[in-house]
Amino acid sequence: MNDWQKKSPLDWETYLNKLVKVAVVEKHEYEGWVLTVDPVSASIVLATFPENEKASMSFIMGHAVQEVQILQEGDDDMKQRLARIFAPEESHAYSPEELEKRKNALKTWLETNHIPVGEQGELGRTLSVAGVLTIDPPYGPEQCSSSNEIILSRVQGLLQGYLDKQH
Repeated sequence: MNDWQKKSPLDWETYLNKLVKVAVVEKHEYEGWVLTVDPVSASIVLATFPENEKASMSFIMGHAVQEVQILQEGDDDMKQRLARIFAPEESHAYSPEELEKRKNALKTWLETNHIPVGEQGELGRTLSVAGVLTIDPPYGPEQCSSSNEIILSRVQGLLQGYLDKQH
């Protein structure tokens, strides 16, 4: 076990959001911003930002790390940039009123197309399609759930077509 692997998660935390140079076995070096360190394997996830490109990730196995040198502290802008790497492209927060409107519009559309639909749950927020599929807020294809893959796929396709026509 090397010195890097012997560190504690609290020690590794001091490297987060910092530009580092990592020396590994066979005299290889990697440079990038520390996104995270895996607490089990001590592996380092480095992010780099090539010009005019999306972020690039490097994973350095903990057992190969020989030395980690901090080159630069991360400012608030860099912390935000690193935090956005895994954020969804379009994360949208809906108000309760918007969710109710989306649910009712989808329910009406399903009923118009002769698809049996009802509401379930304490607050009636989940739509139940034919008793074999549920649609949770915000009522998109990703929120569909069913043990029947064929029905799941077909309803997701219908729902995507419905949403495409809405925009």
